[in-house]
Order: sequence, then structure tokens, then C-alpha cells
Amino acid sequence: MPENKSHNLFTEQLQILKDLARWIPIAAAVGLMAGTASAVLLSSLTYATNLRESHPWLILLLAPAGWAMGMLYKLFGQAVEGGNNLILEEVHDPQDTIPVRMTPLILIATFVSHVFGASVGREGTALQTGASLADQLTRPLRLTSAERRILLMAGISAGFGSVFGTPMAGAVFGIEVLAIGKISYDAIAPCFLAAFVGDLVTRTWARHVPGITHTHYFVGEVPAMSLRGIALAAIAGIAFGLTAMAFSRLTHFISRNTRRWISRPEFRPIAGGIVVTAAVFAMGTTRYIGLGLPVISGAFVQKLPPWDFAGKLLFTATSIGTGFKGGEVTPLFYIGATLGNALSRLLPLPPGLLAGMGFAAVFAGAANTPISSTLLAVELFGGEAGAYAAIACVMSYLFSGHTGIYGSQRRGSGKFALRNPPERESLAMLAKRDLGECLKPGTDPSSEPQTKSQT
Repeated sequence: MPENKSHNLFTEQLQILKDLARWIPIAAAVGLMAGTASAVLLSSLTYATNLRESHPWLILLLAPAGWAMGMLYKLFGQAVEGGNNLILEEVHDPQDTIPVRMTPLILIATFVSHVFGASVGREGTALQTGASLADQLTRPLRLTSAERRILLMAGISAGFGSVFGTPMAGAVFGIEVLAIGKISYDAIAPCFLAAFVGDLVTRTWARHVPGITHTHYFVGEVPAMSLRGIALAAIAGIAFGLTAMAFSRLTHFISRNTRRWISRPEFRPIAGGIVVTAAVFAMGTTRYIGLGLPVISGAFVQKLPPWDFAGKLLFTATSIGTGFKGGEVTPLFYIGATLGNALSRLLPLPPGLLAGMGFAAVFAGAANTPISSTLLAVELFGGEAGAYAAIACVMSYLFSGHTGIYGSQRRGSGKFALRNPPERESLAMLAKRDLGECLKPGTDPSSEPQTKSQT
């Protein structure tokens, strides 16, 4: 018996080595493609931001630019209109290879959104480019449905890790974002390798191409952890979670009502563009459009207006809800950092630390990813600040409820042991049921209803 046990163990290790030998080149290729796509994205967004800031009149063209973007997707991109939710649905139920045109379409649409002043981010673009490029390996390599699922997760990890310069967070994000309360460890090795390779590739491009940068933040003073510090971090986390829930609900509310009143999708960004443009010129500031990286950096080092987080929340919910492309995560960083800065007026913690906590925790609540958000804080702000952020991320995750920015995210388990929802129910299905409406599996209240045959 002992010999048989050792033989079985040895066999298992050989199989692991065999699997790794197969997945290492695949994951490396995914990282190479995603890292290059992220480099293109970062460079283009730097150019777009500088162009808009040098020519503020471009914001007047946001509505017609939104129409042009809508027409582009109507003519060439209906199969990939689902974006991140389409990718998550393909991971849950792998069927059709994602068309490669998702990559150029989302890169162009994101560039247009930023040039003309929509309040959107970049993570959605990175996830879509990473996953769609990775999926092109499915047929040449003759991958099974289960293997394709892992491939798409690796693409998500590589895209996230490379665009933000946080490979650990990216690796875990790819296996955590699929379902609330469940992590897909079967993909952990390919996701980690793809994320780290993707980050290295983007950094390599950054040494040779201008405009490819990752922003660095300085948290400053971090008090020693104590019971008082834990309590204060938890209180802040509750505020971050409620804000994340408000953002998700408002974005879906705007999207749902825009679809109700404007039947043609190419016209919806016109409405959003008019609202955003009018608000920018009425307020006389551009601080709530684009990525908002200078404001995020400022939240760590100076007192900001306490309403900044609300301004960005409204501008982003309007932009995303009416169909502009880019993503929600960088705006969520902005909302969280400025909310933390505002909370420093009420909570006796350093403003820079609260900004860092909010930066990660609002994202944790909106994406339902407390572990990857904690790793994000550790990579960006260091271990001591990351400990405070971890508490805030967990509390934000709990208090954001069963809402989120990704409608195709499934509920693997409840957020509390005594409140377990039906497994495999998507957040979009939950939202529609709460509204008393009927929804097909896999659709998202913030996007056009679509069936698998359409995607």
C-alpha cells in the first residue's frame, strides 16, 4: 500500500508538470498579446487626454461623437456589444469564439470617449482586448470548452494586471470576478503567469514608447494597527460599500430608462453626451470627465472639495449608462479616493490613508472582488496601508449587497452564511426579478438583451 500511494502521488505530480508544460507557453502568449494591447491603450489615452485638455471645445462634440461610436457598433460590433458581460458569460458557458474585432472596436470607442470628454475608465477595454485576443488561440490549439474557459480567465487577468501595473491583483481578479463567493482555482497558474507576463510586456513597451505610464500614489503616514484603527477602517468600509451600491444601481437605472425611452442604441450616447457637455460648461470644470488621474493623485496629498466623489459618480453613471465605452474601474478609483479624502474630515485617520482605502474598497464593493482589491492596495500602497484597505474592502464587499457593475457575474454563494441565494443566478437576473420583469439568462440590465446565438 505505501508503494502504491507514493506511485499515485508521483503520477499526480507528473500530470501537473505535463499540464504546466502545456499551459506555460499558452499563458505567456496571452500575456504578450494583452500586455501589448494595454500598452496601445495607455499610450492612446495619454494622447486623448492631452488633446482634450489642450482643446476644451472638443467636449462640445461629445454627443455627435457618441452617435458615431454607436453607429460603429451597430454596423460592425453587434456581436460584441455585450463587452465585459459577454466575456463573463462565455466563461460561464463557453460556446462561440469571441470575434477578434472586439479588440479594435473597443480601443477606438474608448479613445473616442476620452477625446471628447466622457467620464469612463480603461479597465473594460483592457479586459475585452485581453480576453478577445486570447480567445483567438482556441481553434488553432483545439481547446476544449473547459480549457477555453481557463484561457478567457487568463486573458482577463492579463488585461487587468497589465493596464494597472498590478499583476497580483490582476491574477486573482480573473479567478474571483466570475462568481460572488467562489474562486476558480483550476485556472490559478495560467492566470498568474498571464498577468505577470502581461505586466512585464507593458512595462517593456513603456521604456520605448512615450505615454505608457502607470500612476504612482503616495499614501504617507500610516498609523500602527490597533482596535481603534480596525473600527475606523470598518466604518469607512461601510461608507465605501454603500457608495459602490449607489453607483451600480444608478448606472443600471440610467441604462434601463435610456433603453426604455430611446429604442435605437446609436442615439442613446447622444442623450448622455448632451447631459455631460451641458454639465461641464455649466459647472465650468473638466475635473469630472475622463480618467481624472490628477484629481485621484491630489486626493492623497491635499484636501479636496467633499462633493468630488458625488460629481464623478453622477458623470460616470451617465456616461456608462448611455452607452459610452471604456469601463468603470478608474472612475471607481476616483470616487473611492475622493470619498476617503472627504471622510478624513470626520474620521481621525490620515487623508492619504483614507484615500488609498477608498481607492480599493469602492472597487471591491462594486466588482464584488475583495481579495483582488486588497492585493491591488498592497501593490500600489504597500503592506501597512494594505492592511487597513483589506478591512475596508471586506466591509465594502458586504455592504454593497448583491449588486455590481458586471451583470453577468454569478452568485456562487451569499455574502452571509445564513443568506444563501440560488447558485448560478446572475446579478442581472436578480435585478430584473426585483423589478418584476422577465430576463433571459446571461443578459445585463445595463446592456442590450441578447441571446447566445446573437453573440
